[in-house]
Amino acid sequence: MGAAGTLGALTPARAAHTPDDTFTLLRRRWREVVTGPPGDPGARPYRELARAAARYRDTMAPGPSWLWPDERFPSFAATPRRLRVMARAYALDPRPELARAVAEGVRHYVRHVYAAGAEATGNWWHWQIGVPKALLDAAVLTGQADTELLDAVDHFVPLSRLAAYSGTSTGANRVDLCLVTLLRAMLDDDHDRARAAVAALAPVFPTVSDGDGFYRDGSFVQHSSVPYQGAYGVTLLSGLATLYALLRGSPWEIADTRVFDTVERSFAPFVRDGACMDLVRGRSVGRRAFGDHESGRAVAAAVLLLGESAPAGPRARWQAMVKGWAVRGTSRPMLEHADPALHARLTAVMDDDAVPAAPEPLGHRLLPMSARAVHRTPGWCAALSMASHRIGHYEHGNGENLRGWHTGSGMLYWWAEGSGDQYSDAFWPTVDPYRLPGTTVSTRRLPDGAGAAWGDTRTPWRWVGGASDGTYAAVGQHLSGLESTMEAFKSWFFLDDAVVCLGGGITADDGVAVETIVDNRRTGAALTTGEGWAHVEGHGGYLVPSPQVLHTLRDRRAGGGVSGDRAGGGLSRDYVTLWLDHGVDPRGAGYAYTLLPGATRGETRLRAADPGRVRVLANTARVQAVHVPALGLTAACFWNAGTAGGLTVSAPCAVLLRERPGGNATVTVADPRRDLGELSVTLPRPVAGVLEGDAVAVEGGLRFGRLHDREGASVTVGVRLG
Repeated sequence: MGAAGTLGALTPARAAHTPDDTFTLLRRRWREVVTGPPGDPGARPYRELARAAARYRDTMAPGPSWLWPDERFPSFAATPRRLRVMARAYALDPRPELARAVAEGVRHYVRHVYAAGAEATGNWWHWQIGVPKALLDAAVLTGQADTELLDAVDHFVPLSRLAAYSGTSTGANRVDLCLVTLLRAMLDDDHDRARAAVAALAPVFPTVSDGDGFYRDGSFVQHSSVPYQGAYGVTLLSGLATLYALLRGSPWEIADTRVFDTVERSFAPFVRDGACMDLVRGRSVGRRAFGDHESGRAVAAAVLLLGESAPAGPRARWQAMVKGWAVRGTSRPMLEHADPALHARLTAVMDDDAVPAAPEPLGHRLLPMSARAVHRTPGWCAALSMASHRIGHYEHGNGENLRGWHTGSGMLYWWAEGSGDQYSDAFWPTVDPYRLPGTTVSTRRLPDGAGAAWGDTRTPWRWVGGASDGTYAAVGQHLSGLESTMEAFKSWFFLDDAVVCLGGGITADDGVAVETIVDNRRTGAALTTGEGWAHVEGHGGYLVPSPQVLHTLRDRRAGGGVSGDRAGGGLSRDYVTLWLDHGVDPRGAGYAYTLLPGATRGETRLRAADPGRVRVLANTARVQAVHVPALGLTAACFWNAGTAGGLTVSAPCAVLLRERPGGNATVTVADPRRDLGELSVTLPRPVAGVLEGDAVAVEGGLRFGRLHDREGASVTVGVRLG
């Protein structure tokens, strides 16, 4: 059978090409890429890797049904991962006994599980990506190739797997398949496979308008309907960063650099202080405590590695950005939890006084193609997760995220100073899955895994998105409940110090109550309520004007929340829940409340006494609008053609009007449904002329054309008012 040996000792029958310097360089560079530049072997990540590798080496006891007795076969994840840990420890400290153990372990696993001709049971991903990627990585790092491993990879990942860009060979999966193919080529100097692997990356780079991939607005989607920067997306970014670094100067150097644009457009908006927001992590949100920080470290590692192949300008910006994340990420320090490669690269950046720590960026980012929004102002950040005819309510699969039913029903995440781990530390296993913050839901009981798997839980409605001028935003969602008759029109108006939340047309026929969850904070902090307001100490305040009745609950919840019973066993956390009850089977119900992140109790009380600061102009199933006099801002989500606050529109749309001293103004519009050839907007004052932007002044206002081509993106024009 195929005994393991050094790469130079591969038999002529297996070697498609004579060994050459090109592949010698690639194998050496692979070690440099995956282990990073030389680091401090006494640092925590290096010590932990060495200890883990020694433990795995000492406890490895090959048997007919295991390689380690505590991991019975097939053990698709744990066993290959342990072999890779040992190989990476060897790459940093080349001890022959580790290399021998890795070779023995790979050979044993291939013969008993991953053998050519074995039946590929269960998830295809293990056979074509997870297992071969780990085993090939281990083989390259230890300089050993087993002929049976090569046969198995050829069987499960033939070159024909890269022929069509469709099905499970798209986006991040395609990058992984190309990486597996390239690693396979590196083990017997196969130029043809290497060429095929790099050529098959071509479909990954262009932006898309449907399905998997990157969109013009920065969205990244996998599984057709799931925003996924924080899992599949970072896998794609990491894989490409690795390939750029690995192939630089080789015959297969990657020339296409469009992925560089995605760092700041697609990934950075969803990283806050080193943690990647859960609204772009799909079904992975409940896997582990502090999984958002784990994903954030993966983004940081990919960005720093990609920077080594980028021009000087982007590289400098990215290093400053990652340094800022690390400096501010005190709830889960990035350096303390980094792997050796990230630790080495990040340490170099942290120690370089010429690299500043970039501050948290300010402003609003609206990504209509993935029904996501992120709002940043000094002191706090908020993010919004919606569902649409394109984007699912949630994703479940492989037994994960079984109760994430309502995460697309307008879940509003927010972080004030000091609450960086609000959704990290056991939030998903313990939160009430029927009371996710910001959502409007039917309380009808749902089964675990309700709705189709893999994210196909879309609604029938197209009006999901909004308008943003980069500072403020009017965002709306025409909502249908998951496996429910409930329908609602929800709007969020993102301001300097507040988020105004409106709901109208709330209707259902499920025979149960419908609720809007004002918030559900994972905290044991003091809750204070007053006339039309509430406050959670250390978090922020809420304005809930009468005659609405704000319900409150303080409780300690045990595990089994969104993640289901598989996760969270033995866990419990304190919660403060605030909600509005719309009654059983409401007809045209509504709500209005304002979120004040970071506000003190005194500030909240004062805001409650000043209702004119933000005026609700309309809150129905036809239009929702607010006016902020101090900002000269009028913002509206028009569900139909109509009028509000002096704004009149000819079709459903979102509008922001900002009037400035001196008679100038900016008008921002968007077509969330993406079907308008033309839109007319009449303003409270006549338009004397268009100063800049893509619109035409007409009697009484403005005319915008071809909004349907903009994929829901906003258009801002400057005007002179009469």
